[in-house]
Amino acid sequence: MWAAARRRLERNRLAPTGTVQVELDVEGANRLGGLLGTRLEPGLRRIQLGALETALRASAAQCGLVSAVADLTGQPLLDRTSAKEAQQAAWTALWQHLDNDLTCAGLAHVGWIADWLGELRSTGILTRAGVEAAASALSDAVRTIATLTHTPLHPRSKAGIVRQWELSELAADTTGDAHGLDEGRLAGLLVLKAIAAACTLPSPASAAGRRLLWEQVGVSTDVLSGTVMVWRLAPPGPHPWAQMMRSRRDLALVTHLTLQELRTVPDVPLAAAGTTVYFCENPQVLQAAVRYGLPGILICGSGNPSAVGWELLQRLASGRVDVRYHGDFDWPGVAIAERVMRAGARPWQMHAADYLNALTRLPTNRLTPLAGDSVPTPWDPQLRTAMRQHGLAVHEEALLAELLGDLSTPIDA
Repeated sequence: MWAAARRRLERNRLAPTGTVQVELDVEGANRLGGLLGTRLEPGLRRIQLGALETALRASAAQCGLVSAVADLTGQPLLDRTSAKEAQQAAWTALWQHLDNDLTCAGLAHVGWIADWLGELRSTGILTRAGVEAAASALSDAVRTIATLTHTPLHPRSKAGIVRQWELSELAADTTGDAHGLDEGRLAGLLVLKAIAAACTLPSPASAAGRRLLWEQVGVSTDVLSGTVMVWRLAPPGPHPWAQMMRSRRDLALVTHLTLQELRTVPDVPLAAAGTTVYFCENPQVLQAAVRYGLPGILICGSGNPSAVGWELLQRLASGRVDVRYHGDFDWPGVAIAERVMRAGARPWQMHAADYLNALTRLPTNRLTPLAGDSVPTPWDPQLRTAMRQHGLAVHEEALLAELLGDLSTPIDA
């Protein structure tokens, strides 16, 4: 009965009015009848909350129904109707404040603002964050959008010049926090959605897409710390960078390419069309290739490739280089493989037959159970079927001998 009374009070602005319906056994009927000063029969009974309020105040408890229910159910009651109204009022105030901020920033009449606001309302991104976090992020986002708009928020100004920002510099200037627009921060996501609306582009779904969107408005993200390891990549041609890469190949040195380095040579072909370039997930594969001095060209993404890994892959694929990818036979590895192949690679010993052969050859102590949800393998649907059937993972380093065999006999253009 007390739980039912709690639910009714919280829906009723904590007013002890109306009734609750409860099933009473003999003891319950006797106890409640004693409190109310009346005879109650066991069974389904409708109890007046006002009568309970009066009886409790006249009893030894000497308190009202709200206090008694809070004590008996273990926590204070919440006026849910008032809380809902207050929440609605807070969201209304947030949207009004946003309109005022946009007006003050000179953005209220910009054509794409309506599309941006429409997406924010429809996707629920702000609702999930909560009104306080949303209000703070929106204020930061509007300041950032205004700064970019005035510098301007277009690929290029009429003079053909774009004010260049480092992302951390922009964040410190507009949010007071050098990390305020970082990946995963709500303010950064809101700004990216604004840039997408301004440039009539879809909202990016990947880190590489988000980086490219920042670059649309002259904002540079980190182009130095992320690297991709390459072995024996030897670009042709007279460019000094290509010559340097060939020298590193001749010296049997691994190169850690950065995004900054790759972008300094946008017109240099990375390999001759038709050349086979292998792409692996695990650094152990590349390390073994280096140890044995194998002649095959190998790239290592070290798990999910960084931005430079994706750009390198796309440059190679667009140059009609034959990129072949291998990763772990587990669900995260298969997910990475699907993205890499969608970007232009072909499978490298990543078919159902390769997986089944590995299961027959490897001892059980080199196999682990698959974990997580299964992932489609569109390049070979039978691979997903086989992995689900056997439920075992095969990690890339367990197949070193097979992979190194391919690297021992590279296929050149």
